[in-house]
Order: sequence, then C-alpha cells, then structure tokens
Amino acid sequence: MSATNIIDTAPLGALIRYTDGSPKPSARFTKKLAAWERSNGVGRLVKKEPPRVYPTWTAPASFTLHEGNFSSDGVILVTIMRSHSADSRLIFEVAEAPKPGHVRVLLDFGGNTELLHLAESITAAELWIAREGYRNARFEIVGAEDGDRAGGADLAA
Repeated sequence: MSATNIIDTAPLGALIRYTDGSPKPSARFTKKLAAWERSNGVGRLVKKEPPRVYPTWTAPASFTLHEGNFSSDGVILVTIMRSHSADSRLIFEVAEAPKPGHVRVLLDFGGNTELLHLAESITAAELWIAREGYRNARFEIVGAEDGDRAGGADLAA
C-alpha cells in the first residue's frame, strides 16, 4: 500500500507498519541494523495533513505516526513521532484498525485534527483527559454512524 492510500483510507488510531522491503540485518551489525530500523517499523496513525502551499513550493500531503515514548519514573521524557510524505517510497500496511467502541481523544488546531489518545471506553477517555489536562479535546467513538461524537468540544481538565 502506498503512503497516499494510507492518507486516503486509514483511520486515525490505526497501527501502520512500514518497510523498505530489505531483510533485517544481523544484530552484530549495529550500524546497518540502526539504518534498517529507520526504514522499517510500526506506529499509530495520529495525524494526516493535506498538501501545504508555500510561496516557492508545495509540500506534499503527509501523515504522522506515533512510534513510542521513552519515560523515567512514569514521566514521558521523549516522544518518538515520524512523519511520512505522500511521495514516500516505503511500503505501508494497516496492521490493526481501531476496534469499534474505542474512543479517540482528538484535538483540532491549525485546520488539522490530531489523535492524542485511543481509549477503550468513554470513561477511560475522560480519566485520561482529567489526568493529562488537555483543553478543547473532543471524543469520537470508533464505528459510530455518520461521525456522531460523544463528549463536548470544551472539556476542561
């Protein structure tokens, strides 16, 4: 599947696997393995962006994957996000779509929507919002007909 297909069809919250098609090198070749891992991995789809027009060029459409967090004592120190443009030569596939009934916690800004968290229920989503303190987040139930949204647009922590 191409990057354009991911942008067009994959839902926010889906796990996306990407590869360059090369075989994984042996662990003893640490530099080759590190280079391979930059082009082969998996992440949760958190944002899709349309093409952006600048005065001298146009940036292609893109999407962002959340690949993980590094934390210490329960505090997230580094979040790994990787963006791929529509013209990427990597091969993508939807490894897992969000299950019906799960709740997306979304934040709208700059004309785009970003997935902040994928919760198993509305209660879990409300607890996550209360703990993390995001304002203006909204909920979207996966599988709800015609995009019905639960929760309000102005949820305060």
